[in-house]
Amino acid sequence: MNSSFWGLKEGNTPDLICGRSADYTFGNGHFPVLVCSIIVLAGFLKACLKNSEVIVLAILSLIGFGIGQMAYNFVEVHRIVYPLLRTPSFSLFCYFSPLIIFMTALEVDFYILKNVLWQVLLTGLISFSMAFIIVGNVVMKLNDDSWDLQSCLLFSMTIAITDPIHSVNSLKTIGIAKMFTDIIRGESMIICGFTCISFGIFRSNLPHISVFRELHFLVGLILNILGSIICGYWCARIIQFILTDLFSNTVTSVVLCFSMVYMTFYIVEFFGMSGLVALITVGLNLDSLSFKPKIELIITKFLIMFSSVFQHLIYTFFGIVIGCGETKYFRVHTVVFILTLFATGNFVRLVTVVLVSPVLMHSSYEYDWRWGVVIACSGIKGVFSLLLAPEIYNLAEQKIESPQMFILYVQVISLMTMGINSYMMTHCARTLGLCAISLPRQMAMQNAIKHIHEIIQNTITLFKTEKVLTNVNWTLVEEKTRIKYNIPPDAVQFYHILHDEEEQESPTDEVLIEEARLHVAMIQMSSFEKQCKDGILGVEAARILIGATKSYCPIHRKFMSIYDVSTYIRTRSRLMKFKNILSSLEYRKDKTVFLLYGSNKFFIFVYHIVFSEEFEYAGHIISLLYIYPMIVHLWPMARELNVSSLILVNYYFVFLYVSESALKILILKRKYFYQHWNTLEFFIVLIGIVDIFCIYFAKLRPNNLVLIQIIIIIGYFRIIRFIPLIKLLIPLLIKIVDVLIKKHLSLMYSITKGYIKSQEDTKFLIQQISSRESIYQKLYKILETNKRDAIKELGLIEHEGRDVVIASKTRQAIRNVIAKALKNLTFHWSRGIIDNHEGIEMTKVLLSKIKALNNFPMEIPPPTPDKYLHNIVWLENKDVLIEFFKEKAKLAYFDYGHVICTEGEMPQGIYLIISGMAIVHGSSPTFGIDSSLRSDRESKIRFTEYCTCGDIIGELSCLLKREIEYTAICETILQACFISLEDLYEGFDVFWPSLEYKIWLKLALSTANQYFESALIDEDLKFQKCVMLNLAYVETLSSYNEMTIENATMKFVIVVYGSVIDTNTEVPYLAPCILPKTCEQVQGTSDLSKLLVIQASEPPKNDNTNVRVFLFDTCIIGSVNTGLQMTNREYNWKRKDEVLNLTL
Repeated sequence: MNSSFWGLKEGNTPDLICGRSADYTFGNGHFPVLVCSIIVLAGFLKACLKNSEVIVLAILSLIGFGIGQMAYNFVEVHRIVYPLLRTPSFSLFCYFSPLIIFMTALEVDFYILKNVLWQVLLTGLISFSMAFIIVGNVVMKLNDDSWDLQSCLLFSMTIAITDPIHSVNSLKTIGIAKMFTDIIRGESMIICGFTCISFGIFRSNLPHISVFRELHFLVGLILNILGSIICGYWCARIIQFILTDLFSNTVTSVVLCFSMVYMTFYIVEFFGMSGLVALITVGLNLDSLSFKPKIELIITKFLIMFSSVFQHLIYTFFGIVIGCGETKYFRVHTVVFILTLFATGNFVRLVTVVLVSPVLMHSSYEYDWRWGVVIACSGIKGVFSLLLAPEIYNLAEQKIESPQMFILYVQVISLMTMGINSYMMTHCARTLGLCAISLPRQMAMQNAIKHIHEIIQNTITLFKTEKVLTNVNWTLVEEKTRIKYNIPPDAVQFYHILHDEEEQESPTDEVLIEEARLHVAMIQMSSFEKQCKDGILGVEAARILIGATKSYCPIHRKFMSIYDVSTYIRTRSRLMKFKNILSSLEYRKDKTVFLLYGSNKFFIFVYHIVFSEEFEYAGHIISLLYIYPMIVHLWPMARELNVSSLILVNYYFVFLYVSESALKILILKRKYFYQHWNTLEFFIVLIGIVDIFCIYFAKLRPNNLVLIQIIIIIGYFRIIRFIPLIKLLIPLLIKIVDVLIKKHLSLMYSITKGYIKSQEDTKFLIQQISSRESIYQKLYKILETNKRDAIKELGLIEHEGRDVVIASKTRQAIRNVIAKALKNLTFHWSRGIIDNHEGIEMTKVLLSKIKALNNFPMEIPPPTPDKYLHNIVWLENKDVLIEFFKEKAKLAYFDYGHVICTEGEMPQGIYLIISGMAIVHGSSPTFGIDSSLRSDRESKIRFTEYCTCGDIIGELSCLLKREIEYTAICETILQACFISLEDLYEGFDVFWPSLEYKIWLKLALSTANQYFESALIDEDLKFQKCVMLNLAYVETLSSYNEMTIENATMKFVIVVYGSVIDTNTEVPYLAPCILPKTCEQVQGTSDLSKLLVIQASEPPKNDNTNVRVFLFDTCIIGSVNTGLQMTNREYNWKRKDEVLNLTL
């Protein structure tokens, strides 16, 4: 326990940090006013001197020194600062350091740090050791204040600390890679943790400092580190649980976060460990997924604010403390000593970099001598060195007359390193080209700027068509909205690429693909976070995916696949192996058919005894009863008093074991030894018989020492009689392992789904990553391959654990429905339709339902095959349709490798997959376009997909009665519901005309969502909503038929099948594509063309007013405000004969 914080010294008066004691009656002063004034002054200075933190801190230090000098000379000022002077130094450390170190650790990326953890540990240990040795020697030889050895060592530890905040602040502003800033911060936190633990050990052993032992120091250091890390890990879990609570508001989360930080620090310190190391562990274990959406930003802002205020207060307070001391100790030697310490600190840093550079070069392909120069300049001292400086005097063996000199040296060196080293770091980084933007990144930035230009131009074009804006000066609008972004010359690696008139140096495909790989990794991590915040992906799954991405990101040319994610978490294989071991050890009764003994009543009686539950539990009771005799046998004193009783009890239990084994052998004969447990029981019987005979012979020859030793050894072997009790635990362990396997299976399913979604999100942005066609094709191929592998893995998971996957899908469906309800509630709440009280109550109801999903069952049994017809969306869960097709549908079974359908053959019907997985591969879909209109490249492209439970094979081919364009082969044993082509068309006739139309609508929506998801991201194109609310419908165009598009009523017109031509410009549009806004009338050019028309949610009152939509890609995605004046479609599910009767 740290006495300087938790209690007072002798006399109940704490030691002053510095200065004279109060020789007056101390009363209530104005110290809070002083604190507030310092905060306000620091705020003004920071506002005036932007990007000059060191100047602000230097001015505050000088102001503090002036206040201290005034306090030294004037009693009135001394009354104000006296509360500061009488505050224990360790208390100041406990007030300020927890929040600062927590903020620092929270900013460090744990996954990056984990990849280079042992390199960072090595760097920290070498830096700490070098500073301890070199600075300690320099201080002992050059100090002029008669410091003892312990003071010199503690001072060298203090100077060794690298400030984790200011050491990287200057690098973050010039775009240095985060990996290197995290290496510097990680090293700083390690040194800070070691130093604080060392000070804590010195502090706790202060009364026995004369007999301080090195071994005790090392043991205390190790226990402090391990104990603090364990406490920090569990505190992080508690904080994460609190911050992710759905019912906590922003204020509650912020207050709890801050209070838990200090509570963690104080509790860990109370138990004699390092609160600082515990908070480092807490910060590293928390990430953006540990907070509710938008809470992390608020908490981070508060942390930055308080951290800045604390630093201003610390430098001002210690300036006051220095000023309260006598100035006679400030001599020329003081300046020389400060300059010597500054040079020594930088030399130590240089030696450290030289020693660790070979290791860093070997472990990181980006590290080179230039980074070594920058890291060598990063030895900036800060608040932690300053907070520990007063402790040097408190822990010194010999007290000196000028304790303020420890603080003076540290504070001046801290300000010098902040100013000089920060400048040197940024200057070296710029001069050596470390902050230069690589050529591929410049090209990516140019692509992004070009894309933004296109969006701006398309937006202006849309606005020009509005009558309200006809008198706007569009030339001025275009001039003011033109973006001119030039990369700074010092940040350009190849400057000539910015100028079109100069010859450009083209990077190789290898360089571009490597840069694109990093962009893909960032897009994927962003997708994982977004899925987690939207509730699509669980927190654990998102954290695993992000961690795996960051782990594989440093590997050259490595695009993370789903198999890499599986390798990243190997829990599944270990659980399966453990379950197999338990299954092999599980006791199974082999009830042999009793035919050999005929009507022999004795054997029948024995048979029923052996295979009864009572007989089995009687054996377990025998083993349990032997526990007490075994305890007496192992206790020497009790054994000597009960020798004869123990021998009799041993005879009795051996007799019972022999009887049990004899009855089993009598019935099972040779099969008795087929079970491992029976073999063990037989071995126990043999050991027991040998034990009895040895005891008998020992009675005959009591002086035989060898026989006595054998009896003692065999006596300890009696412990194996308890091993059969494990049979009772194995079934329970198997159930526990089964639950863990199901949880892992559900987790892997969620991970795979999230990975597939990230691949889809990345595919929409790869055109923005690189404009070179070859790179685009390579990226597209890699992403498609990875997505295909993930879908295959998803099917295998579903085949392995259907019950678990069904439960996971059901839980996710519930989550999506509630999330949609919350979104709608928020919309109505913001528009004033729902008042504040009602909105809060309804939000609580919905959030409680989301929270209840934590107790959702792990598995749900799959429905019967006839229930799967309810999953066909175009049947709309209508009983009349389901009953009709239930009579027609048949169950089809396929084994692994069987072909369901072949490319080029006529369709036989549709297959609704009930269980299993099939691989579908074929040529690129034609979409009903003539081969002469399609490019050769598109016609040669092959695609591969995987179909799993719920997917339908053969819908489009059956609708068109044309050849199938793909081949479907079973990847697993597959069960499907088959509806023949004749039965399907009979349904079209019976339920005319809506059934066929609904299938076309379903296919049209699927095509639109597959190819234009980014453009339709704000549209709610669910099949049921489109049918009920007429949000979208399908139009059919035959060859040479025309259709007029009105921009007033419709948002998009998408060609999903066939091809059309603009009658005005004669520009052809091939499916799939979105018609541009300039298209007013189209004509079909294929035998059959299908157009999906998406209506505007709120048609404008003015026909000339267009809906404003941003254009994402003018080549293939034309954001259209198209409209087609048509009547509302309402199809009632009635049989054809009923319709005829009504018309008659």
